Formats: sequence, structure tokens, C-alpha cells
Amino acid sequence: MSKQPSAGRGSPPGQGGGGPGPFGGHPGGRPGMPVQKAKDFKGTFRRLVGYLKPFRFTLITVFAAAIASTIFSILSPKILGHATTKLFTGVMGKMNGDPNAKIDWHGIEMIIFWLIGLYVLSAVFSYIQQYLMAGVAQRTVYKLRNDVNEKLSRLPLKFFDSRTHGEILSRVVNDVDNISNTLQQSLTQLITSVVTIIGVIVMMLTISPLLTVIVLLTLPLSFYVIKIIAGKSQGYFIGQQKNLGELNGHVEEMYTGHQVVKAYGHERKAVEQFGTINDRLYEAGWRAQFVSGIMMPLMSFIGNIGYVAISVVGGVLVTRQSINIGDIQAFIQYARQFTMPITQTANIANIIQSTIASAERVFELLDEKEEIPEEKRELDPSRVEGHVAFKRVDFSYKEDTPLIADMNIDVQAGQTVAIVGPTGAGKTTMVNLLMRFYEVNGGTITVDGTDIASLKRGNLRSLFGMVLQDTWLFGGTIRDNIAYGRAGASEAEVVDAAKAAFADHFIRTLPDGYDTVLNEEASNLSQGQKQLLTIARAILADPAILILDEATSSVDTRTEANIQKAMNRLMEGRTSFVIAHRLSTIREADLILVMNQGSVIEQGTHEALLAQNGFYADLYNSQFSGGRLASDAG
Repeated sequence: MSKQPSAGRGSPPGQGGGGPGPFGGHPGGRPGMPVQKAKDFKGTFRRLVGYLKPFRFTLITVFAAAIASTIFSILSPKILGHATTKLFTGVMGKMNGDPNAKIDWHGIEMIIFWLIGLYVLSAVFSYIQQYLMAGVAQRTVYKLRNDVNEKLSRLPLKFFDSRTHGEILSRVVNDVDNISNTLQQSLTQLITSVVTIIGVIVMMLTISPLLTVIVLLTLPLSFYVIKIIAGKSQGYFIGQQKNLGELNGHVEEMYTGHQVVKAYGHERKAVEQFGTINDRLYEAGWRAQFVSGIMMPLMSFIGNIGYVAISVVGGVLVTRQSINIGDIQAFIQYARQFTMPITQTANIANIIQSTIASAERVFELLDEKEEIPEEKRELDPSRVEGHVAFKRVDFSYKEDTPLIADMNIDVQAGQTVAIVGPTGAGKTTMVNLLMRFYEVNGGTITVDGTDIASLKRGNLRSLFGMVLQDTWLFGGTIRDNIAYGRAGASEAEVVDAAKAAFADHFIRTLPDGYDTVLNEEASNLSQGQKQLLTIARAILADPAILILDEATSSVDTRTEANIQKAMNRLMEGRTSFVIAHRLSTIREADLILVMNQGSVIEQGTHEALLAQNGFYADLYNSQFSGGRLASDAG
């Protein structure tokens, strides 16, 4: 989708960070990796649990299935140990010359059947657990996404003006996906890990308390190693994320501004800067990955120390016939299983921290102040004459910085009103108030005597047609983009609108004509061609009131003249608001409003304002005398 229309040049500056860049990644649970922590963990956690309440009975089933699957899996090594004992007893009996010694193949077969049954049951319960949890996770996130989407539709334009698109998208997409992944994978994995730790300890105690103590003695060493490595790698991961963000910013900047880079011959400098940042990222990333990567070898080393101790002590116990050899085999398997869930639990703790932080960011969005609840009154667009009045209107983006104070304007139906003034004078803000993108702080704005605050926003905005300096086109065909102006428009009406906007000729020269598909940024058209399409859309919409924000700024002089003729035909009998930079284009306006610092300081026709020899005359003359830059007039 191409660039969205901004609130205008008078909008407050954006805030916040952007979304993921081309090399961006998802926060992981790797040991030592920096994890974003929630400000209010308990409160956010309770609120997130609230989304799971409708599925509490399903979740109980999930937990029970996870426990059953883990228990059946844990029982298997000890049962398998009985088969080893039977086999060992038979073999040793024959080797010792016992004539009655034999291998109990029947018993071993029964044990194998039991094991197969346990493994099947474990797999079945694991499948049930994953199946149910997938449904719970997706339905939960489905509701969360719906809540976020509905919330976005209720937020005022002020919210979007004060945040970057990347920041909003990061909350809507990345953070919600993070919650989804944790609910579907990490939550059940946490249950399985905890049950495995407890179950393994219980099974080891049933085999040999002495060997269990030996295994548990390795725990402090394991925790110490995890703490040391996590602390060491934390700094490297922070450096990696910092350099990654810097690289993202550099790549995005160079890509979006590649024409400027080429025009000024800065390709080599850009590549060298990329190489410098990339080298720093490589160094930090290599150290971070290496330090965190030695976690598993060290944990295996500690596990092997325990394995050696178990083998020696277990061998002694077998020789004394204090324990069966099959139990030693089972115990070694349990010892192997013991360290993995501990590491997984540590990782999942990090993931949960990150998930709660993501949930907190989503809930912050859901708690944003919404637009004032709208009334249900509607006007019939076909009967709107277009009499617009501003009565003692006050407005400010910030409470302590007034922008518009006591504005009074009376625009008669069918008049063409031009709005001029320096940058930041409040021209576009005035249009935003008229469209109710922002609410006035005081006073009223009326259309045909009806306060717009008493109308449905959708109904109010259907009365207006807008052509902005910043074009907005979506990924689709040219036909669909023009037809966006009016639902159910016929092919002939779309073509007529394109002809009226002088866009039909260039459209037909494209390979697929009206079926040409615009890409995401509509970059396969020139800026002027995109502007023509938005004008055609406005012509097709046939609105009661027109708003033109320097609509011809991106077209050549000849096309501008043609467009001006089409616009003049379109504006006949309609109230029109024209924001102009080039004052020569609005000399025929019925009324010119001259704004400065949020107030209308002069108003009248072109000739009357020139005769006053005031602010407007100074602006107009400066565009032709060379005394001041023409851009100062807009």
C-alpha cells in the first residue's frame, strides 16, 4: 500500500520507535539474550489470563494431557530397566554354568509390549495437548487481534500522528505473534518441563536415594554456570541488538534515499559505513553466540561428571547386589533427562518475560483514549447545500500551546474558498477539524446549520471529497483505485472520471490499461500520474463539498492547466476549500482566507486583498518579486 495521507503540515511531530528493519528479529529465549521486561508483570499477566478464561475447561484438559503424556514417558526407562535385568540375569546365569538358567524372553516381550503401549499413550496425550492448545492459542489471539483492530478504528488521528507506522505495526503484528507463539508452544513446554523435573526426581528416588543425591549435587554447579554465562553473554547480546538497530536504520535510510545517494555520488561512503557497522555487528554477534553457545557443552560436561559418579557408585552397588543393573540403566537415562528441562525452564522464563512485555504493549494500545462517542444523526448527501460555518472555534494540539483561537468563518453554499498563509499557520488543521479528524476544544462547526459533532463521522466524511498533496493509492488495479471513490461505480463511470481528470490517455498507454496492478508503494507510476488518479477518484465520488490540498503540485504546467479546468467544472455548484501554495492559482476564488498563527487575519477576494496592501499582498508579491521564497507562502 502506498503512503497514507498525513494529517498535514501542521501536525505534531511523530514519536516512538520504528518497527523491525530488514535484519530485525524476534526476541528469543536464548540464555543471556536481553529480554524486554514488563513494567507491571502481575497486572499484565492477570489481564492476559482474562483472555484465557473462556477456555479454562479446555486448558484443564490440556494440562491433564501434558501431565499424562510426561508421566507415561517418564515411566518407560524404569520398565525398560526390568527387561535389561531379565536379560542380564539369564546371560550371567548361563555364563556361571547354572543348568536352570535361561533368558525370560516371554517376560521381555511383555515388557516391550508394555513400553509400546506407554509410548503410544504418551504420543496420544501429547497430540491431544498440542491440538487443544493450538485451538486455544489461535482463538485467544484471534480475539486479541479483533480487539486491536476495532480499537484502531476508534482511535483519533492524533494517536497516529504522534507515533510512527513502524511502532504501531510492531504492536499489532510482532507483539501479538509473540503472545501467540508463547501460548501455543512455551506454555505447554513449561508444564512438561516442570512435570519432567518432578517426575524424574521421584523415579530416581524410587531406584536409589544415594544416586539421586549425587545427581542433585550437580545442580548448584549447573545453576552457577548458567548464571555466569548468562551474565557474560548479556552484554554481548545488548551490543548485538544495538548494532543491529543501527544497521537496520542505515539500510532503510540508504534504500529509501538511494536516488539522493546516487545523485551525490555517496555510494562508496554508504558502503563503507555499512561495512563499519556490519563489522561491529559481526564482532558483537560472534562473541554473543560463542559465549551463549558454550552453555550446552558445559552443561553436558557437568552431566558427564554426574554420569561418571553414577556409573562408579552404581557399579559398586550392583556388585554388592544392592541394586539391579537394569535400575542403573534406567537411572542413567533419568540423569540424562534431568538437566534438559532445567535449561528449558530457564529459557522459557525469559520467553515469558518477553511475552508479558509484548502483552503490556498491546494492552497499552487497547487502553488509549478513543474518539468521542459519535451521535447517530445523519445528513442526506444529496440534499446538502454546502453552507459551512466556524463559530468561535478554539483548538490546540497541546493544552498549553493554543493554535486556533476564536475562529469565525461563514462560507456560503457553492463558494470556492482558498486558504493561504505561511507554513504552520493552521490551514491543514482547519481542514482536519472540518473532517472531524480532530475535535475542537471550543466553539462549533456547522454544515447547513447542523453541528458536525452531532453527526456520525462516517456520514460527515461522506459529504467531502479530498485530493491531498500526499497521494494515497493501494495495491490493486487502477480501475479499483479510481472506483474506491464510489461503491458500485460502473466501468463507464470510472472511464469518464479518468477522462475528466486527464488520466485516461496515460492509463491506456500502460501495458494492461485500467487493469494495471499498482505495487505496494505505487512506484510503477510517476508522482504526477498518481495525483491524476486521486483526482479522478474525487471526480467519481461526486461529493457535496470538495477539499483540495495543493492538488496539482505534482503535475507539469500544461497538465495543471487542464486539471484546473476539470476542477473548475467539478467545483461548479459545490462548496470547495482549496489550500494553495501558488497564489496565482486561486485568484478566481470567491473568498480567500489568509491565516497566520492559527487565526484568519484577512479575508476577501483577490482584488480586495491586494487593495488592502496587507499580509496577503505581501505574500502574493513576494512570489513574483523574488524578495522571498515562494515556499514561504504555503
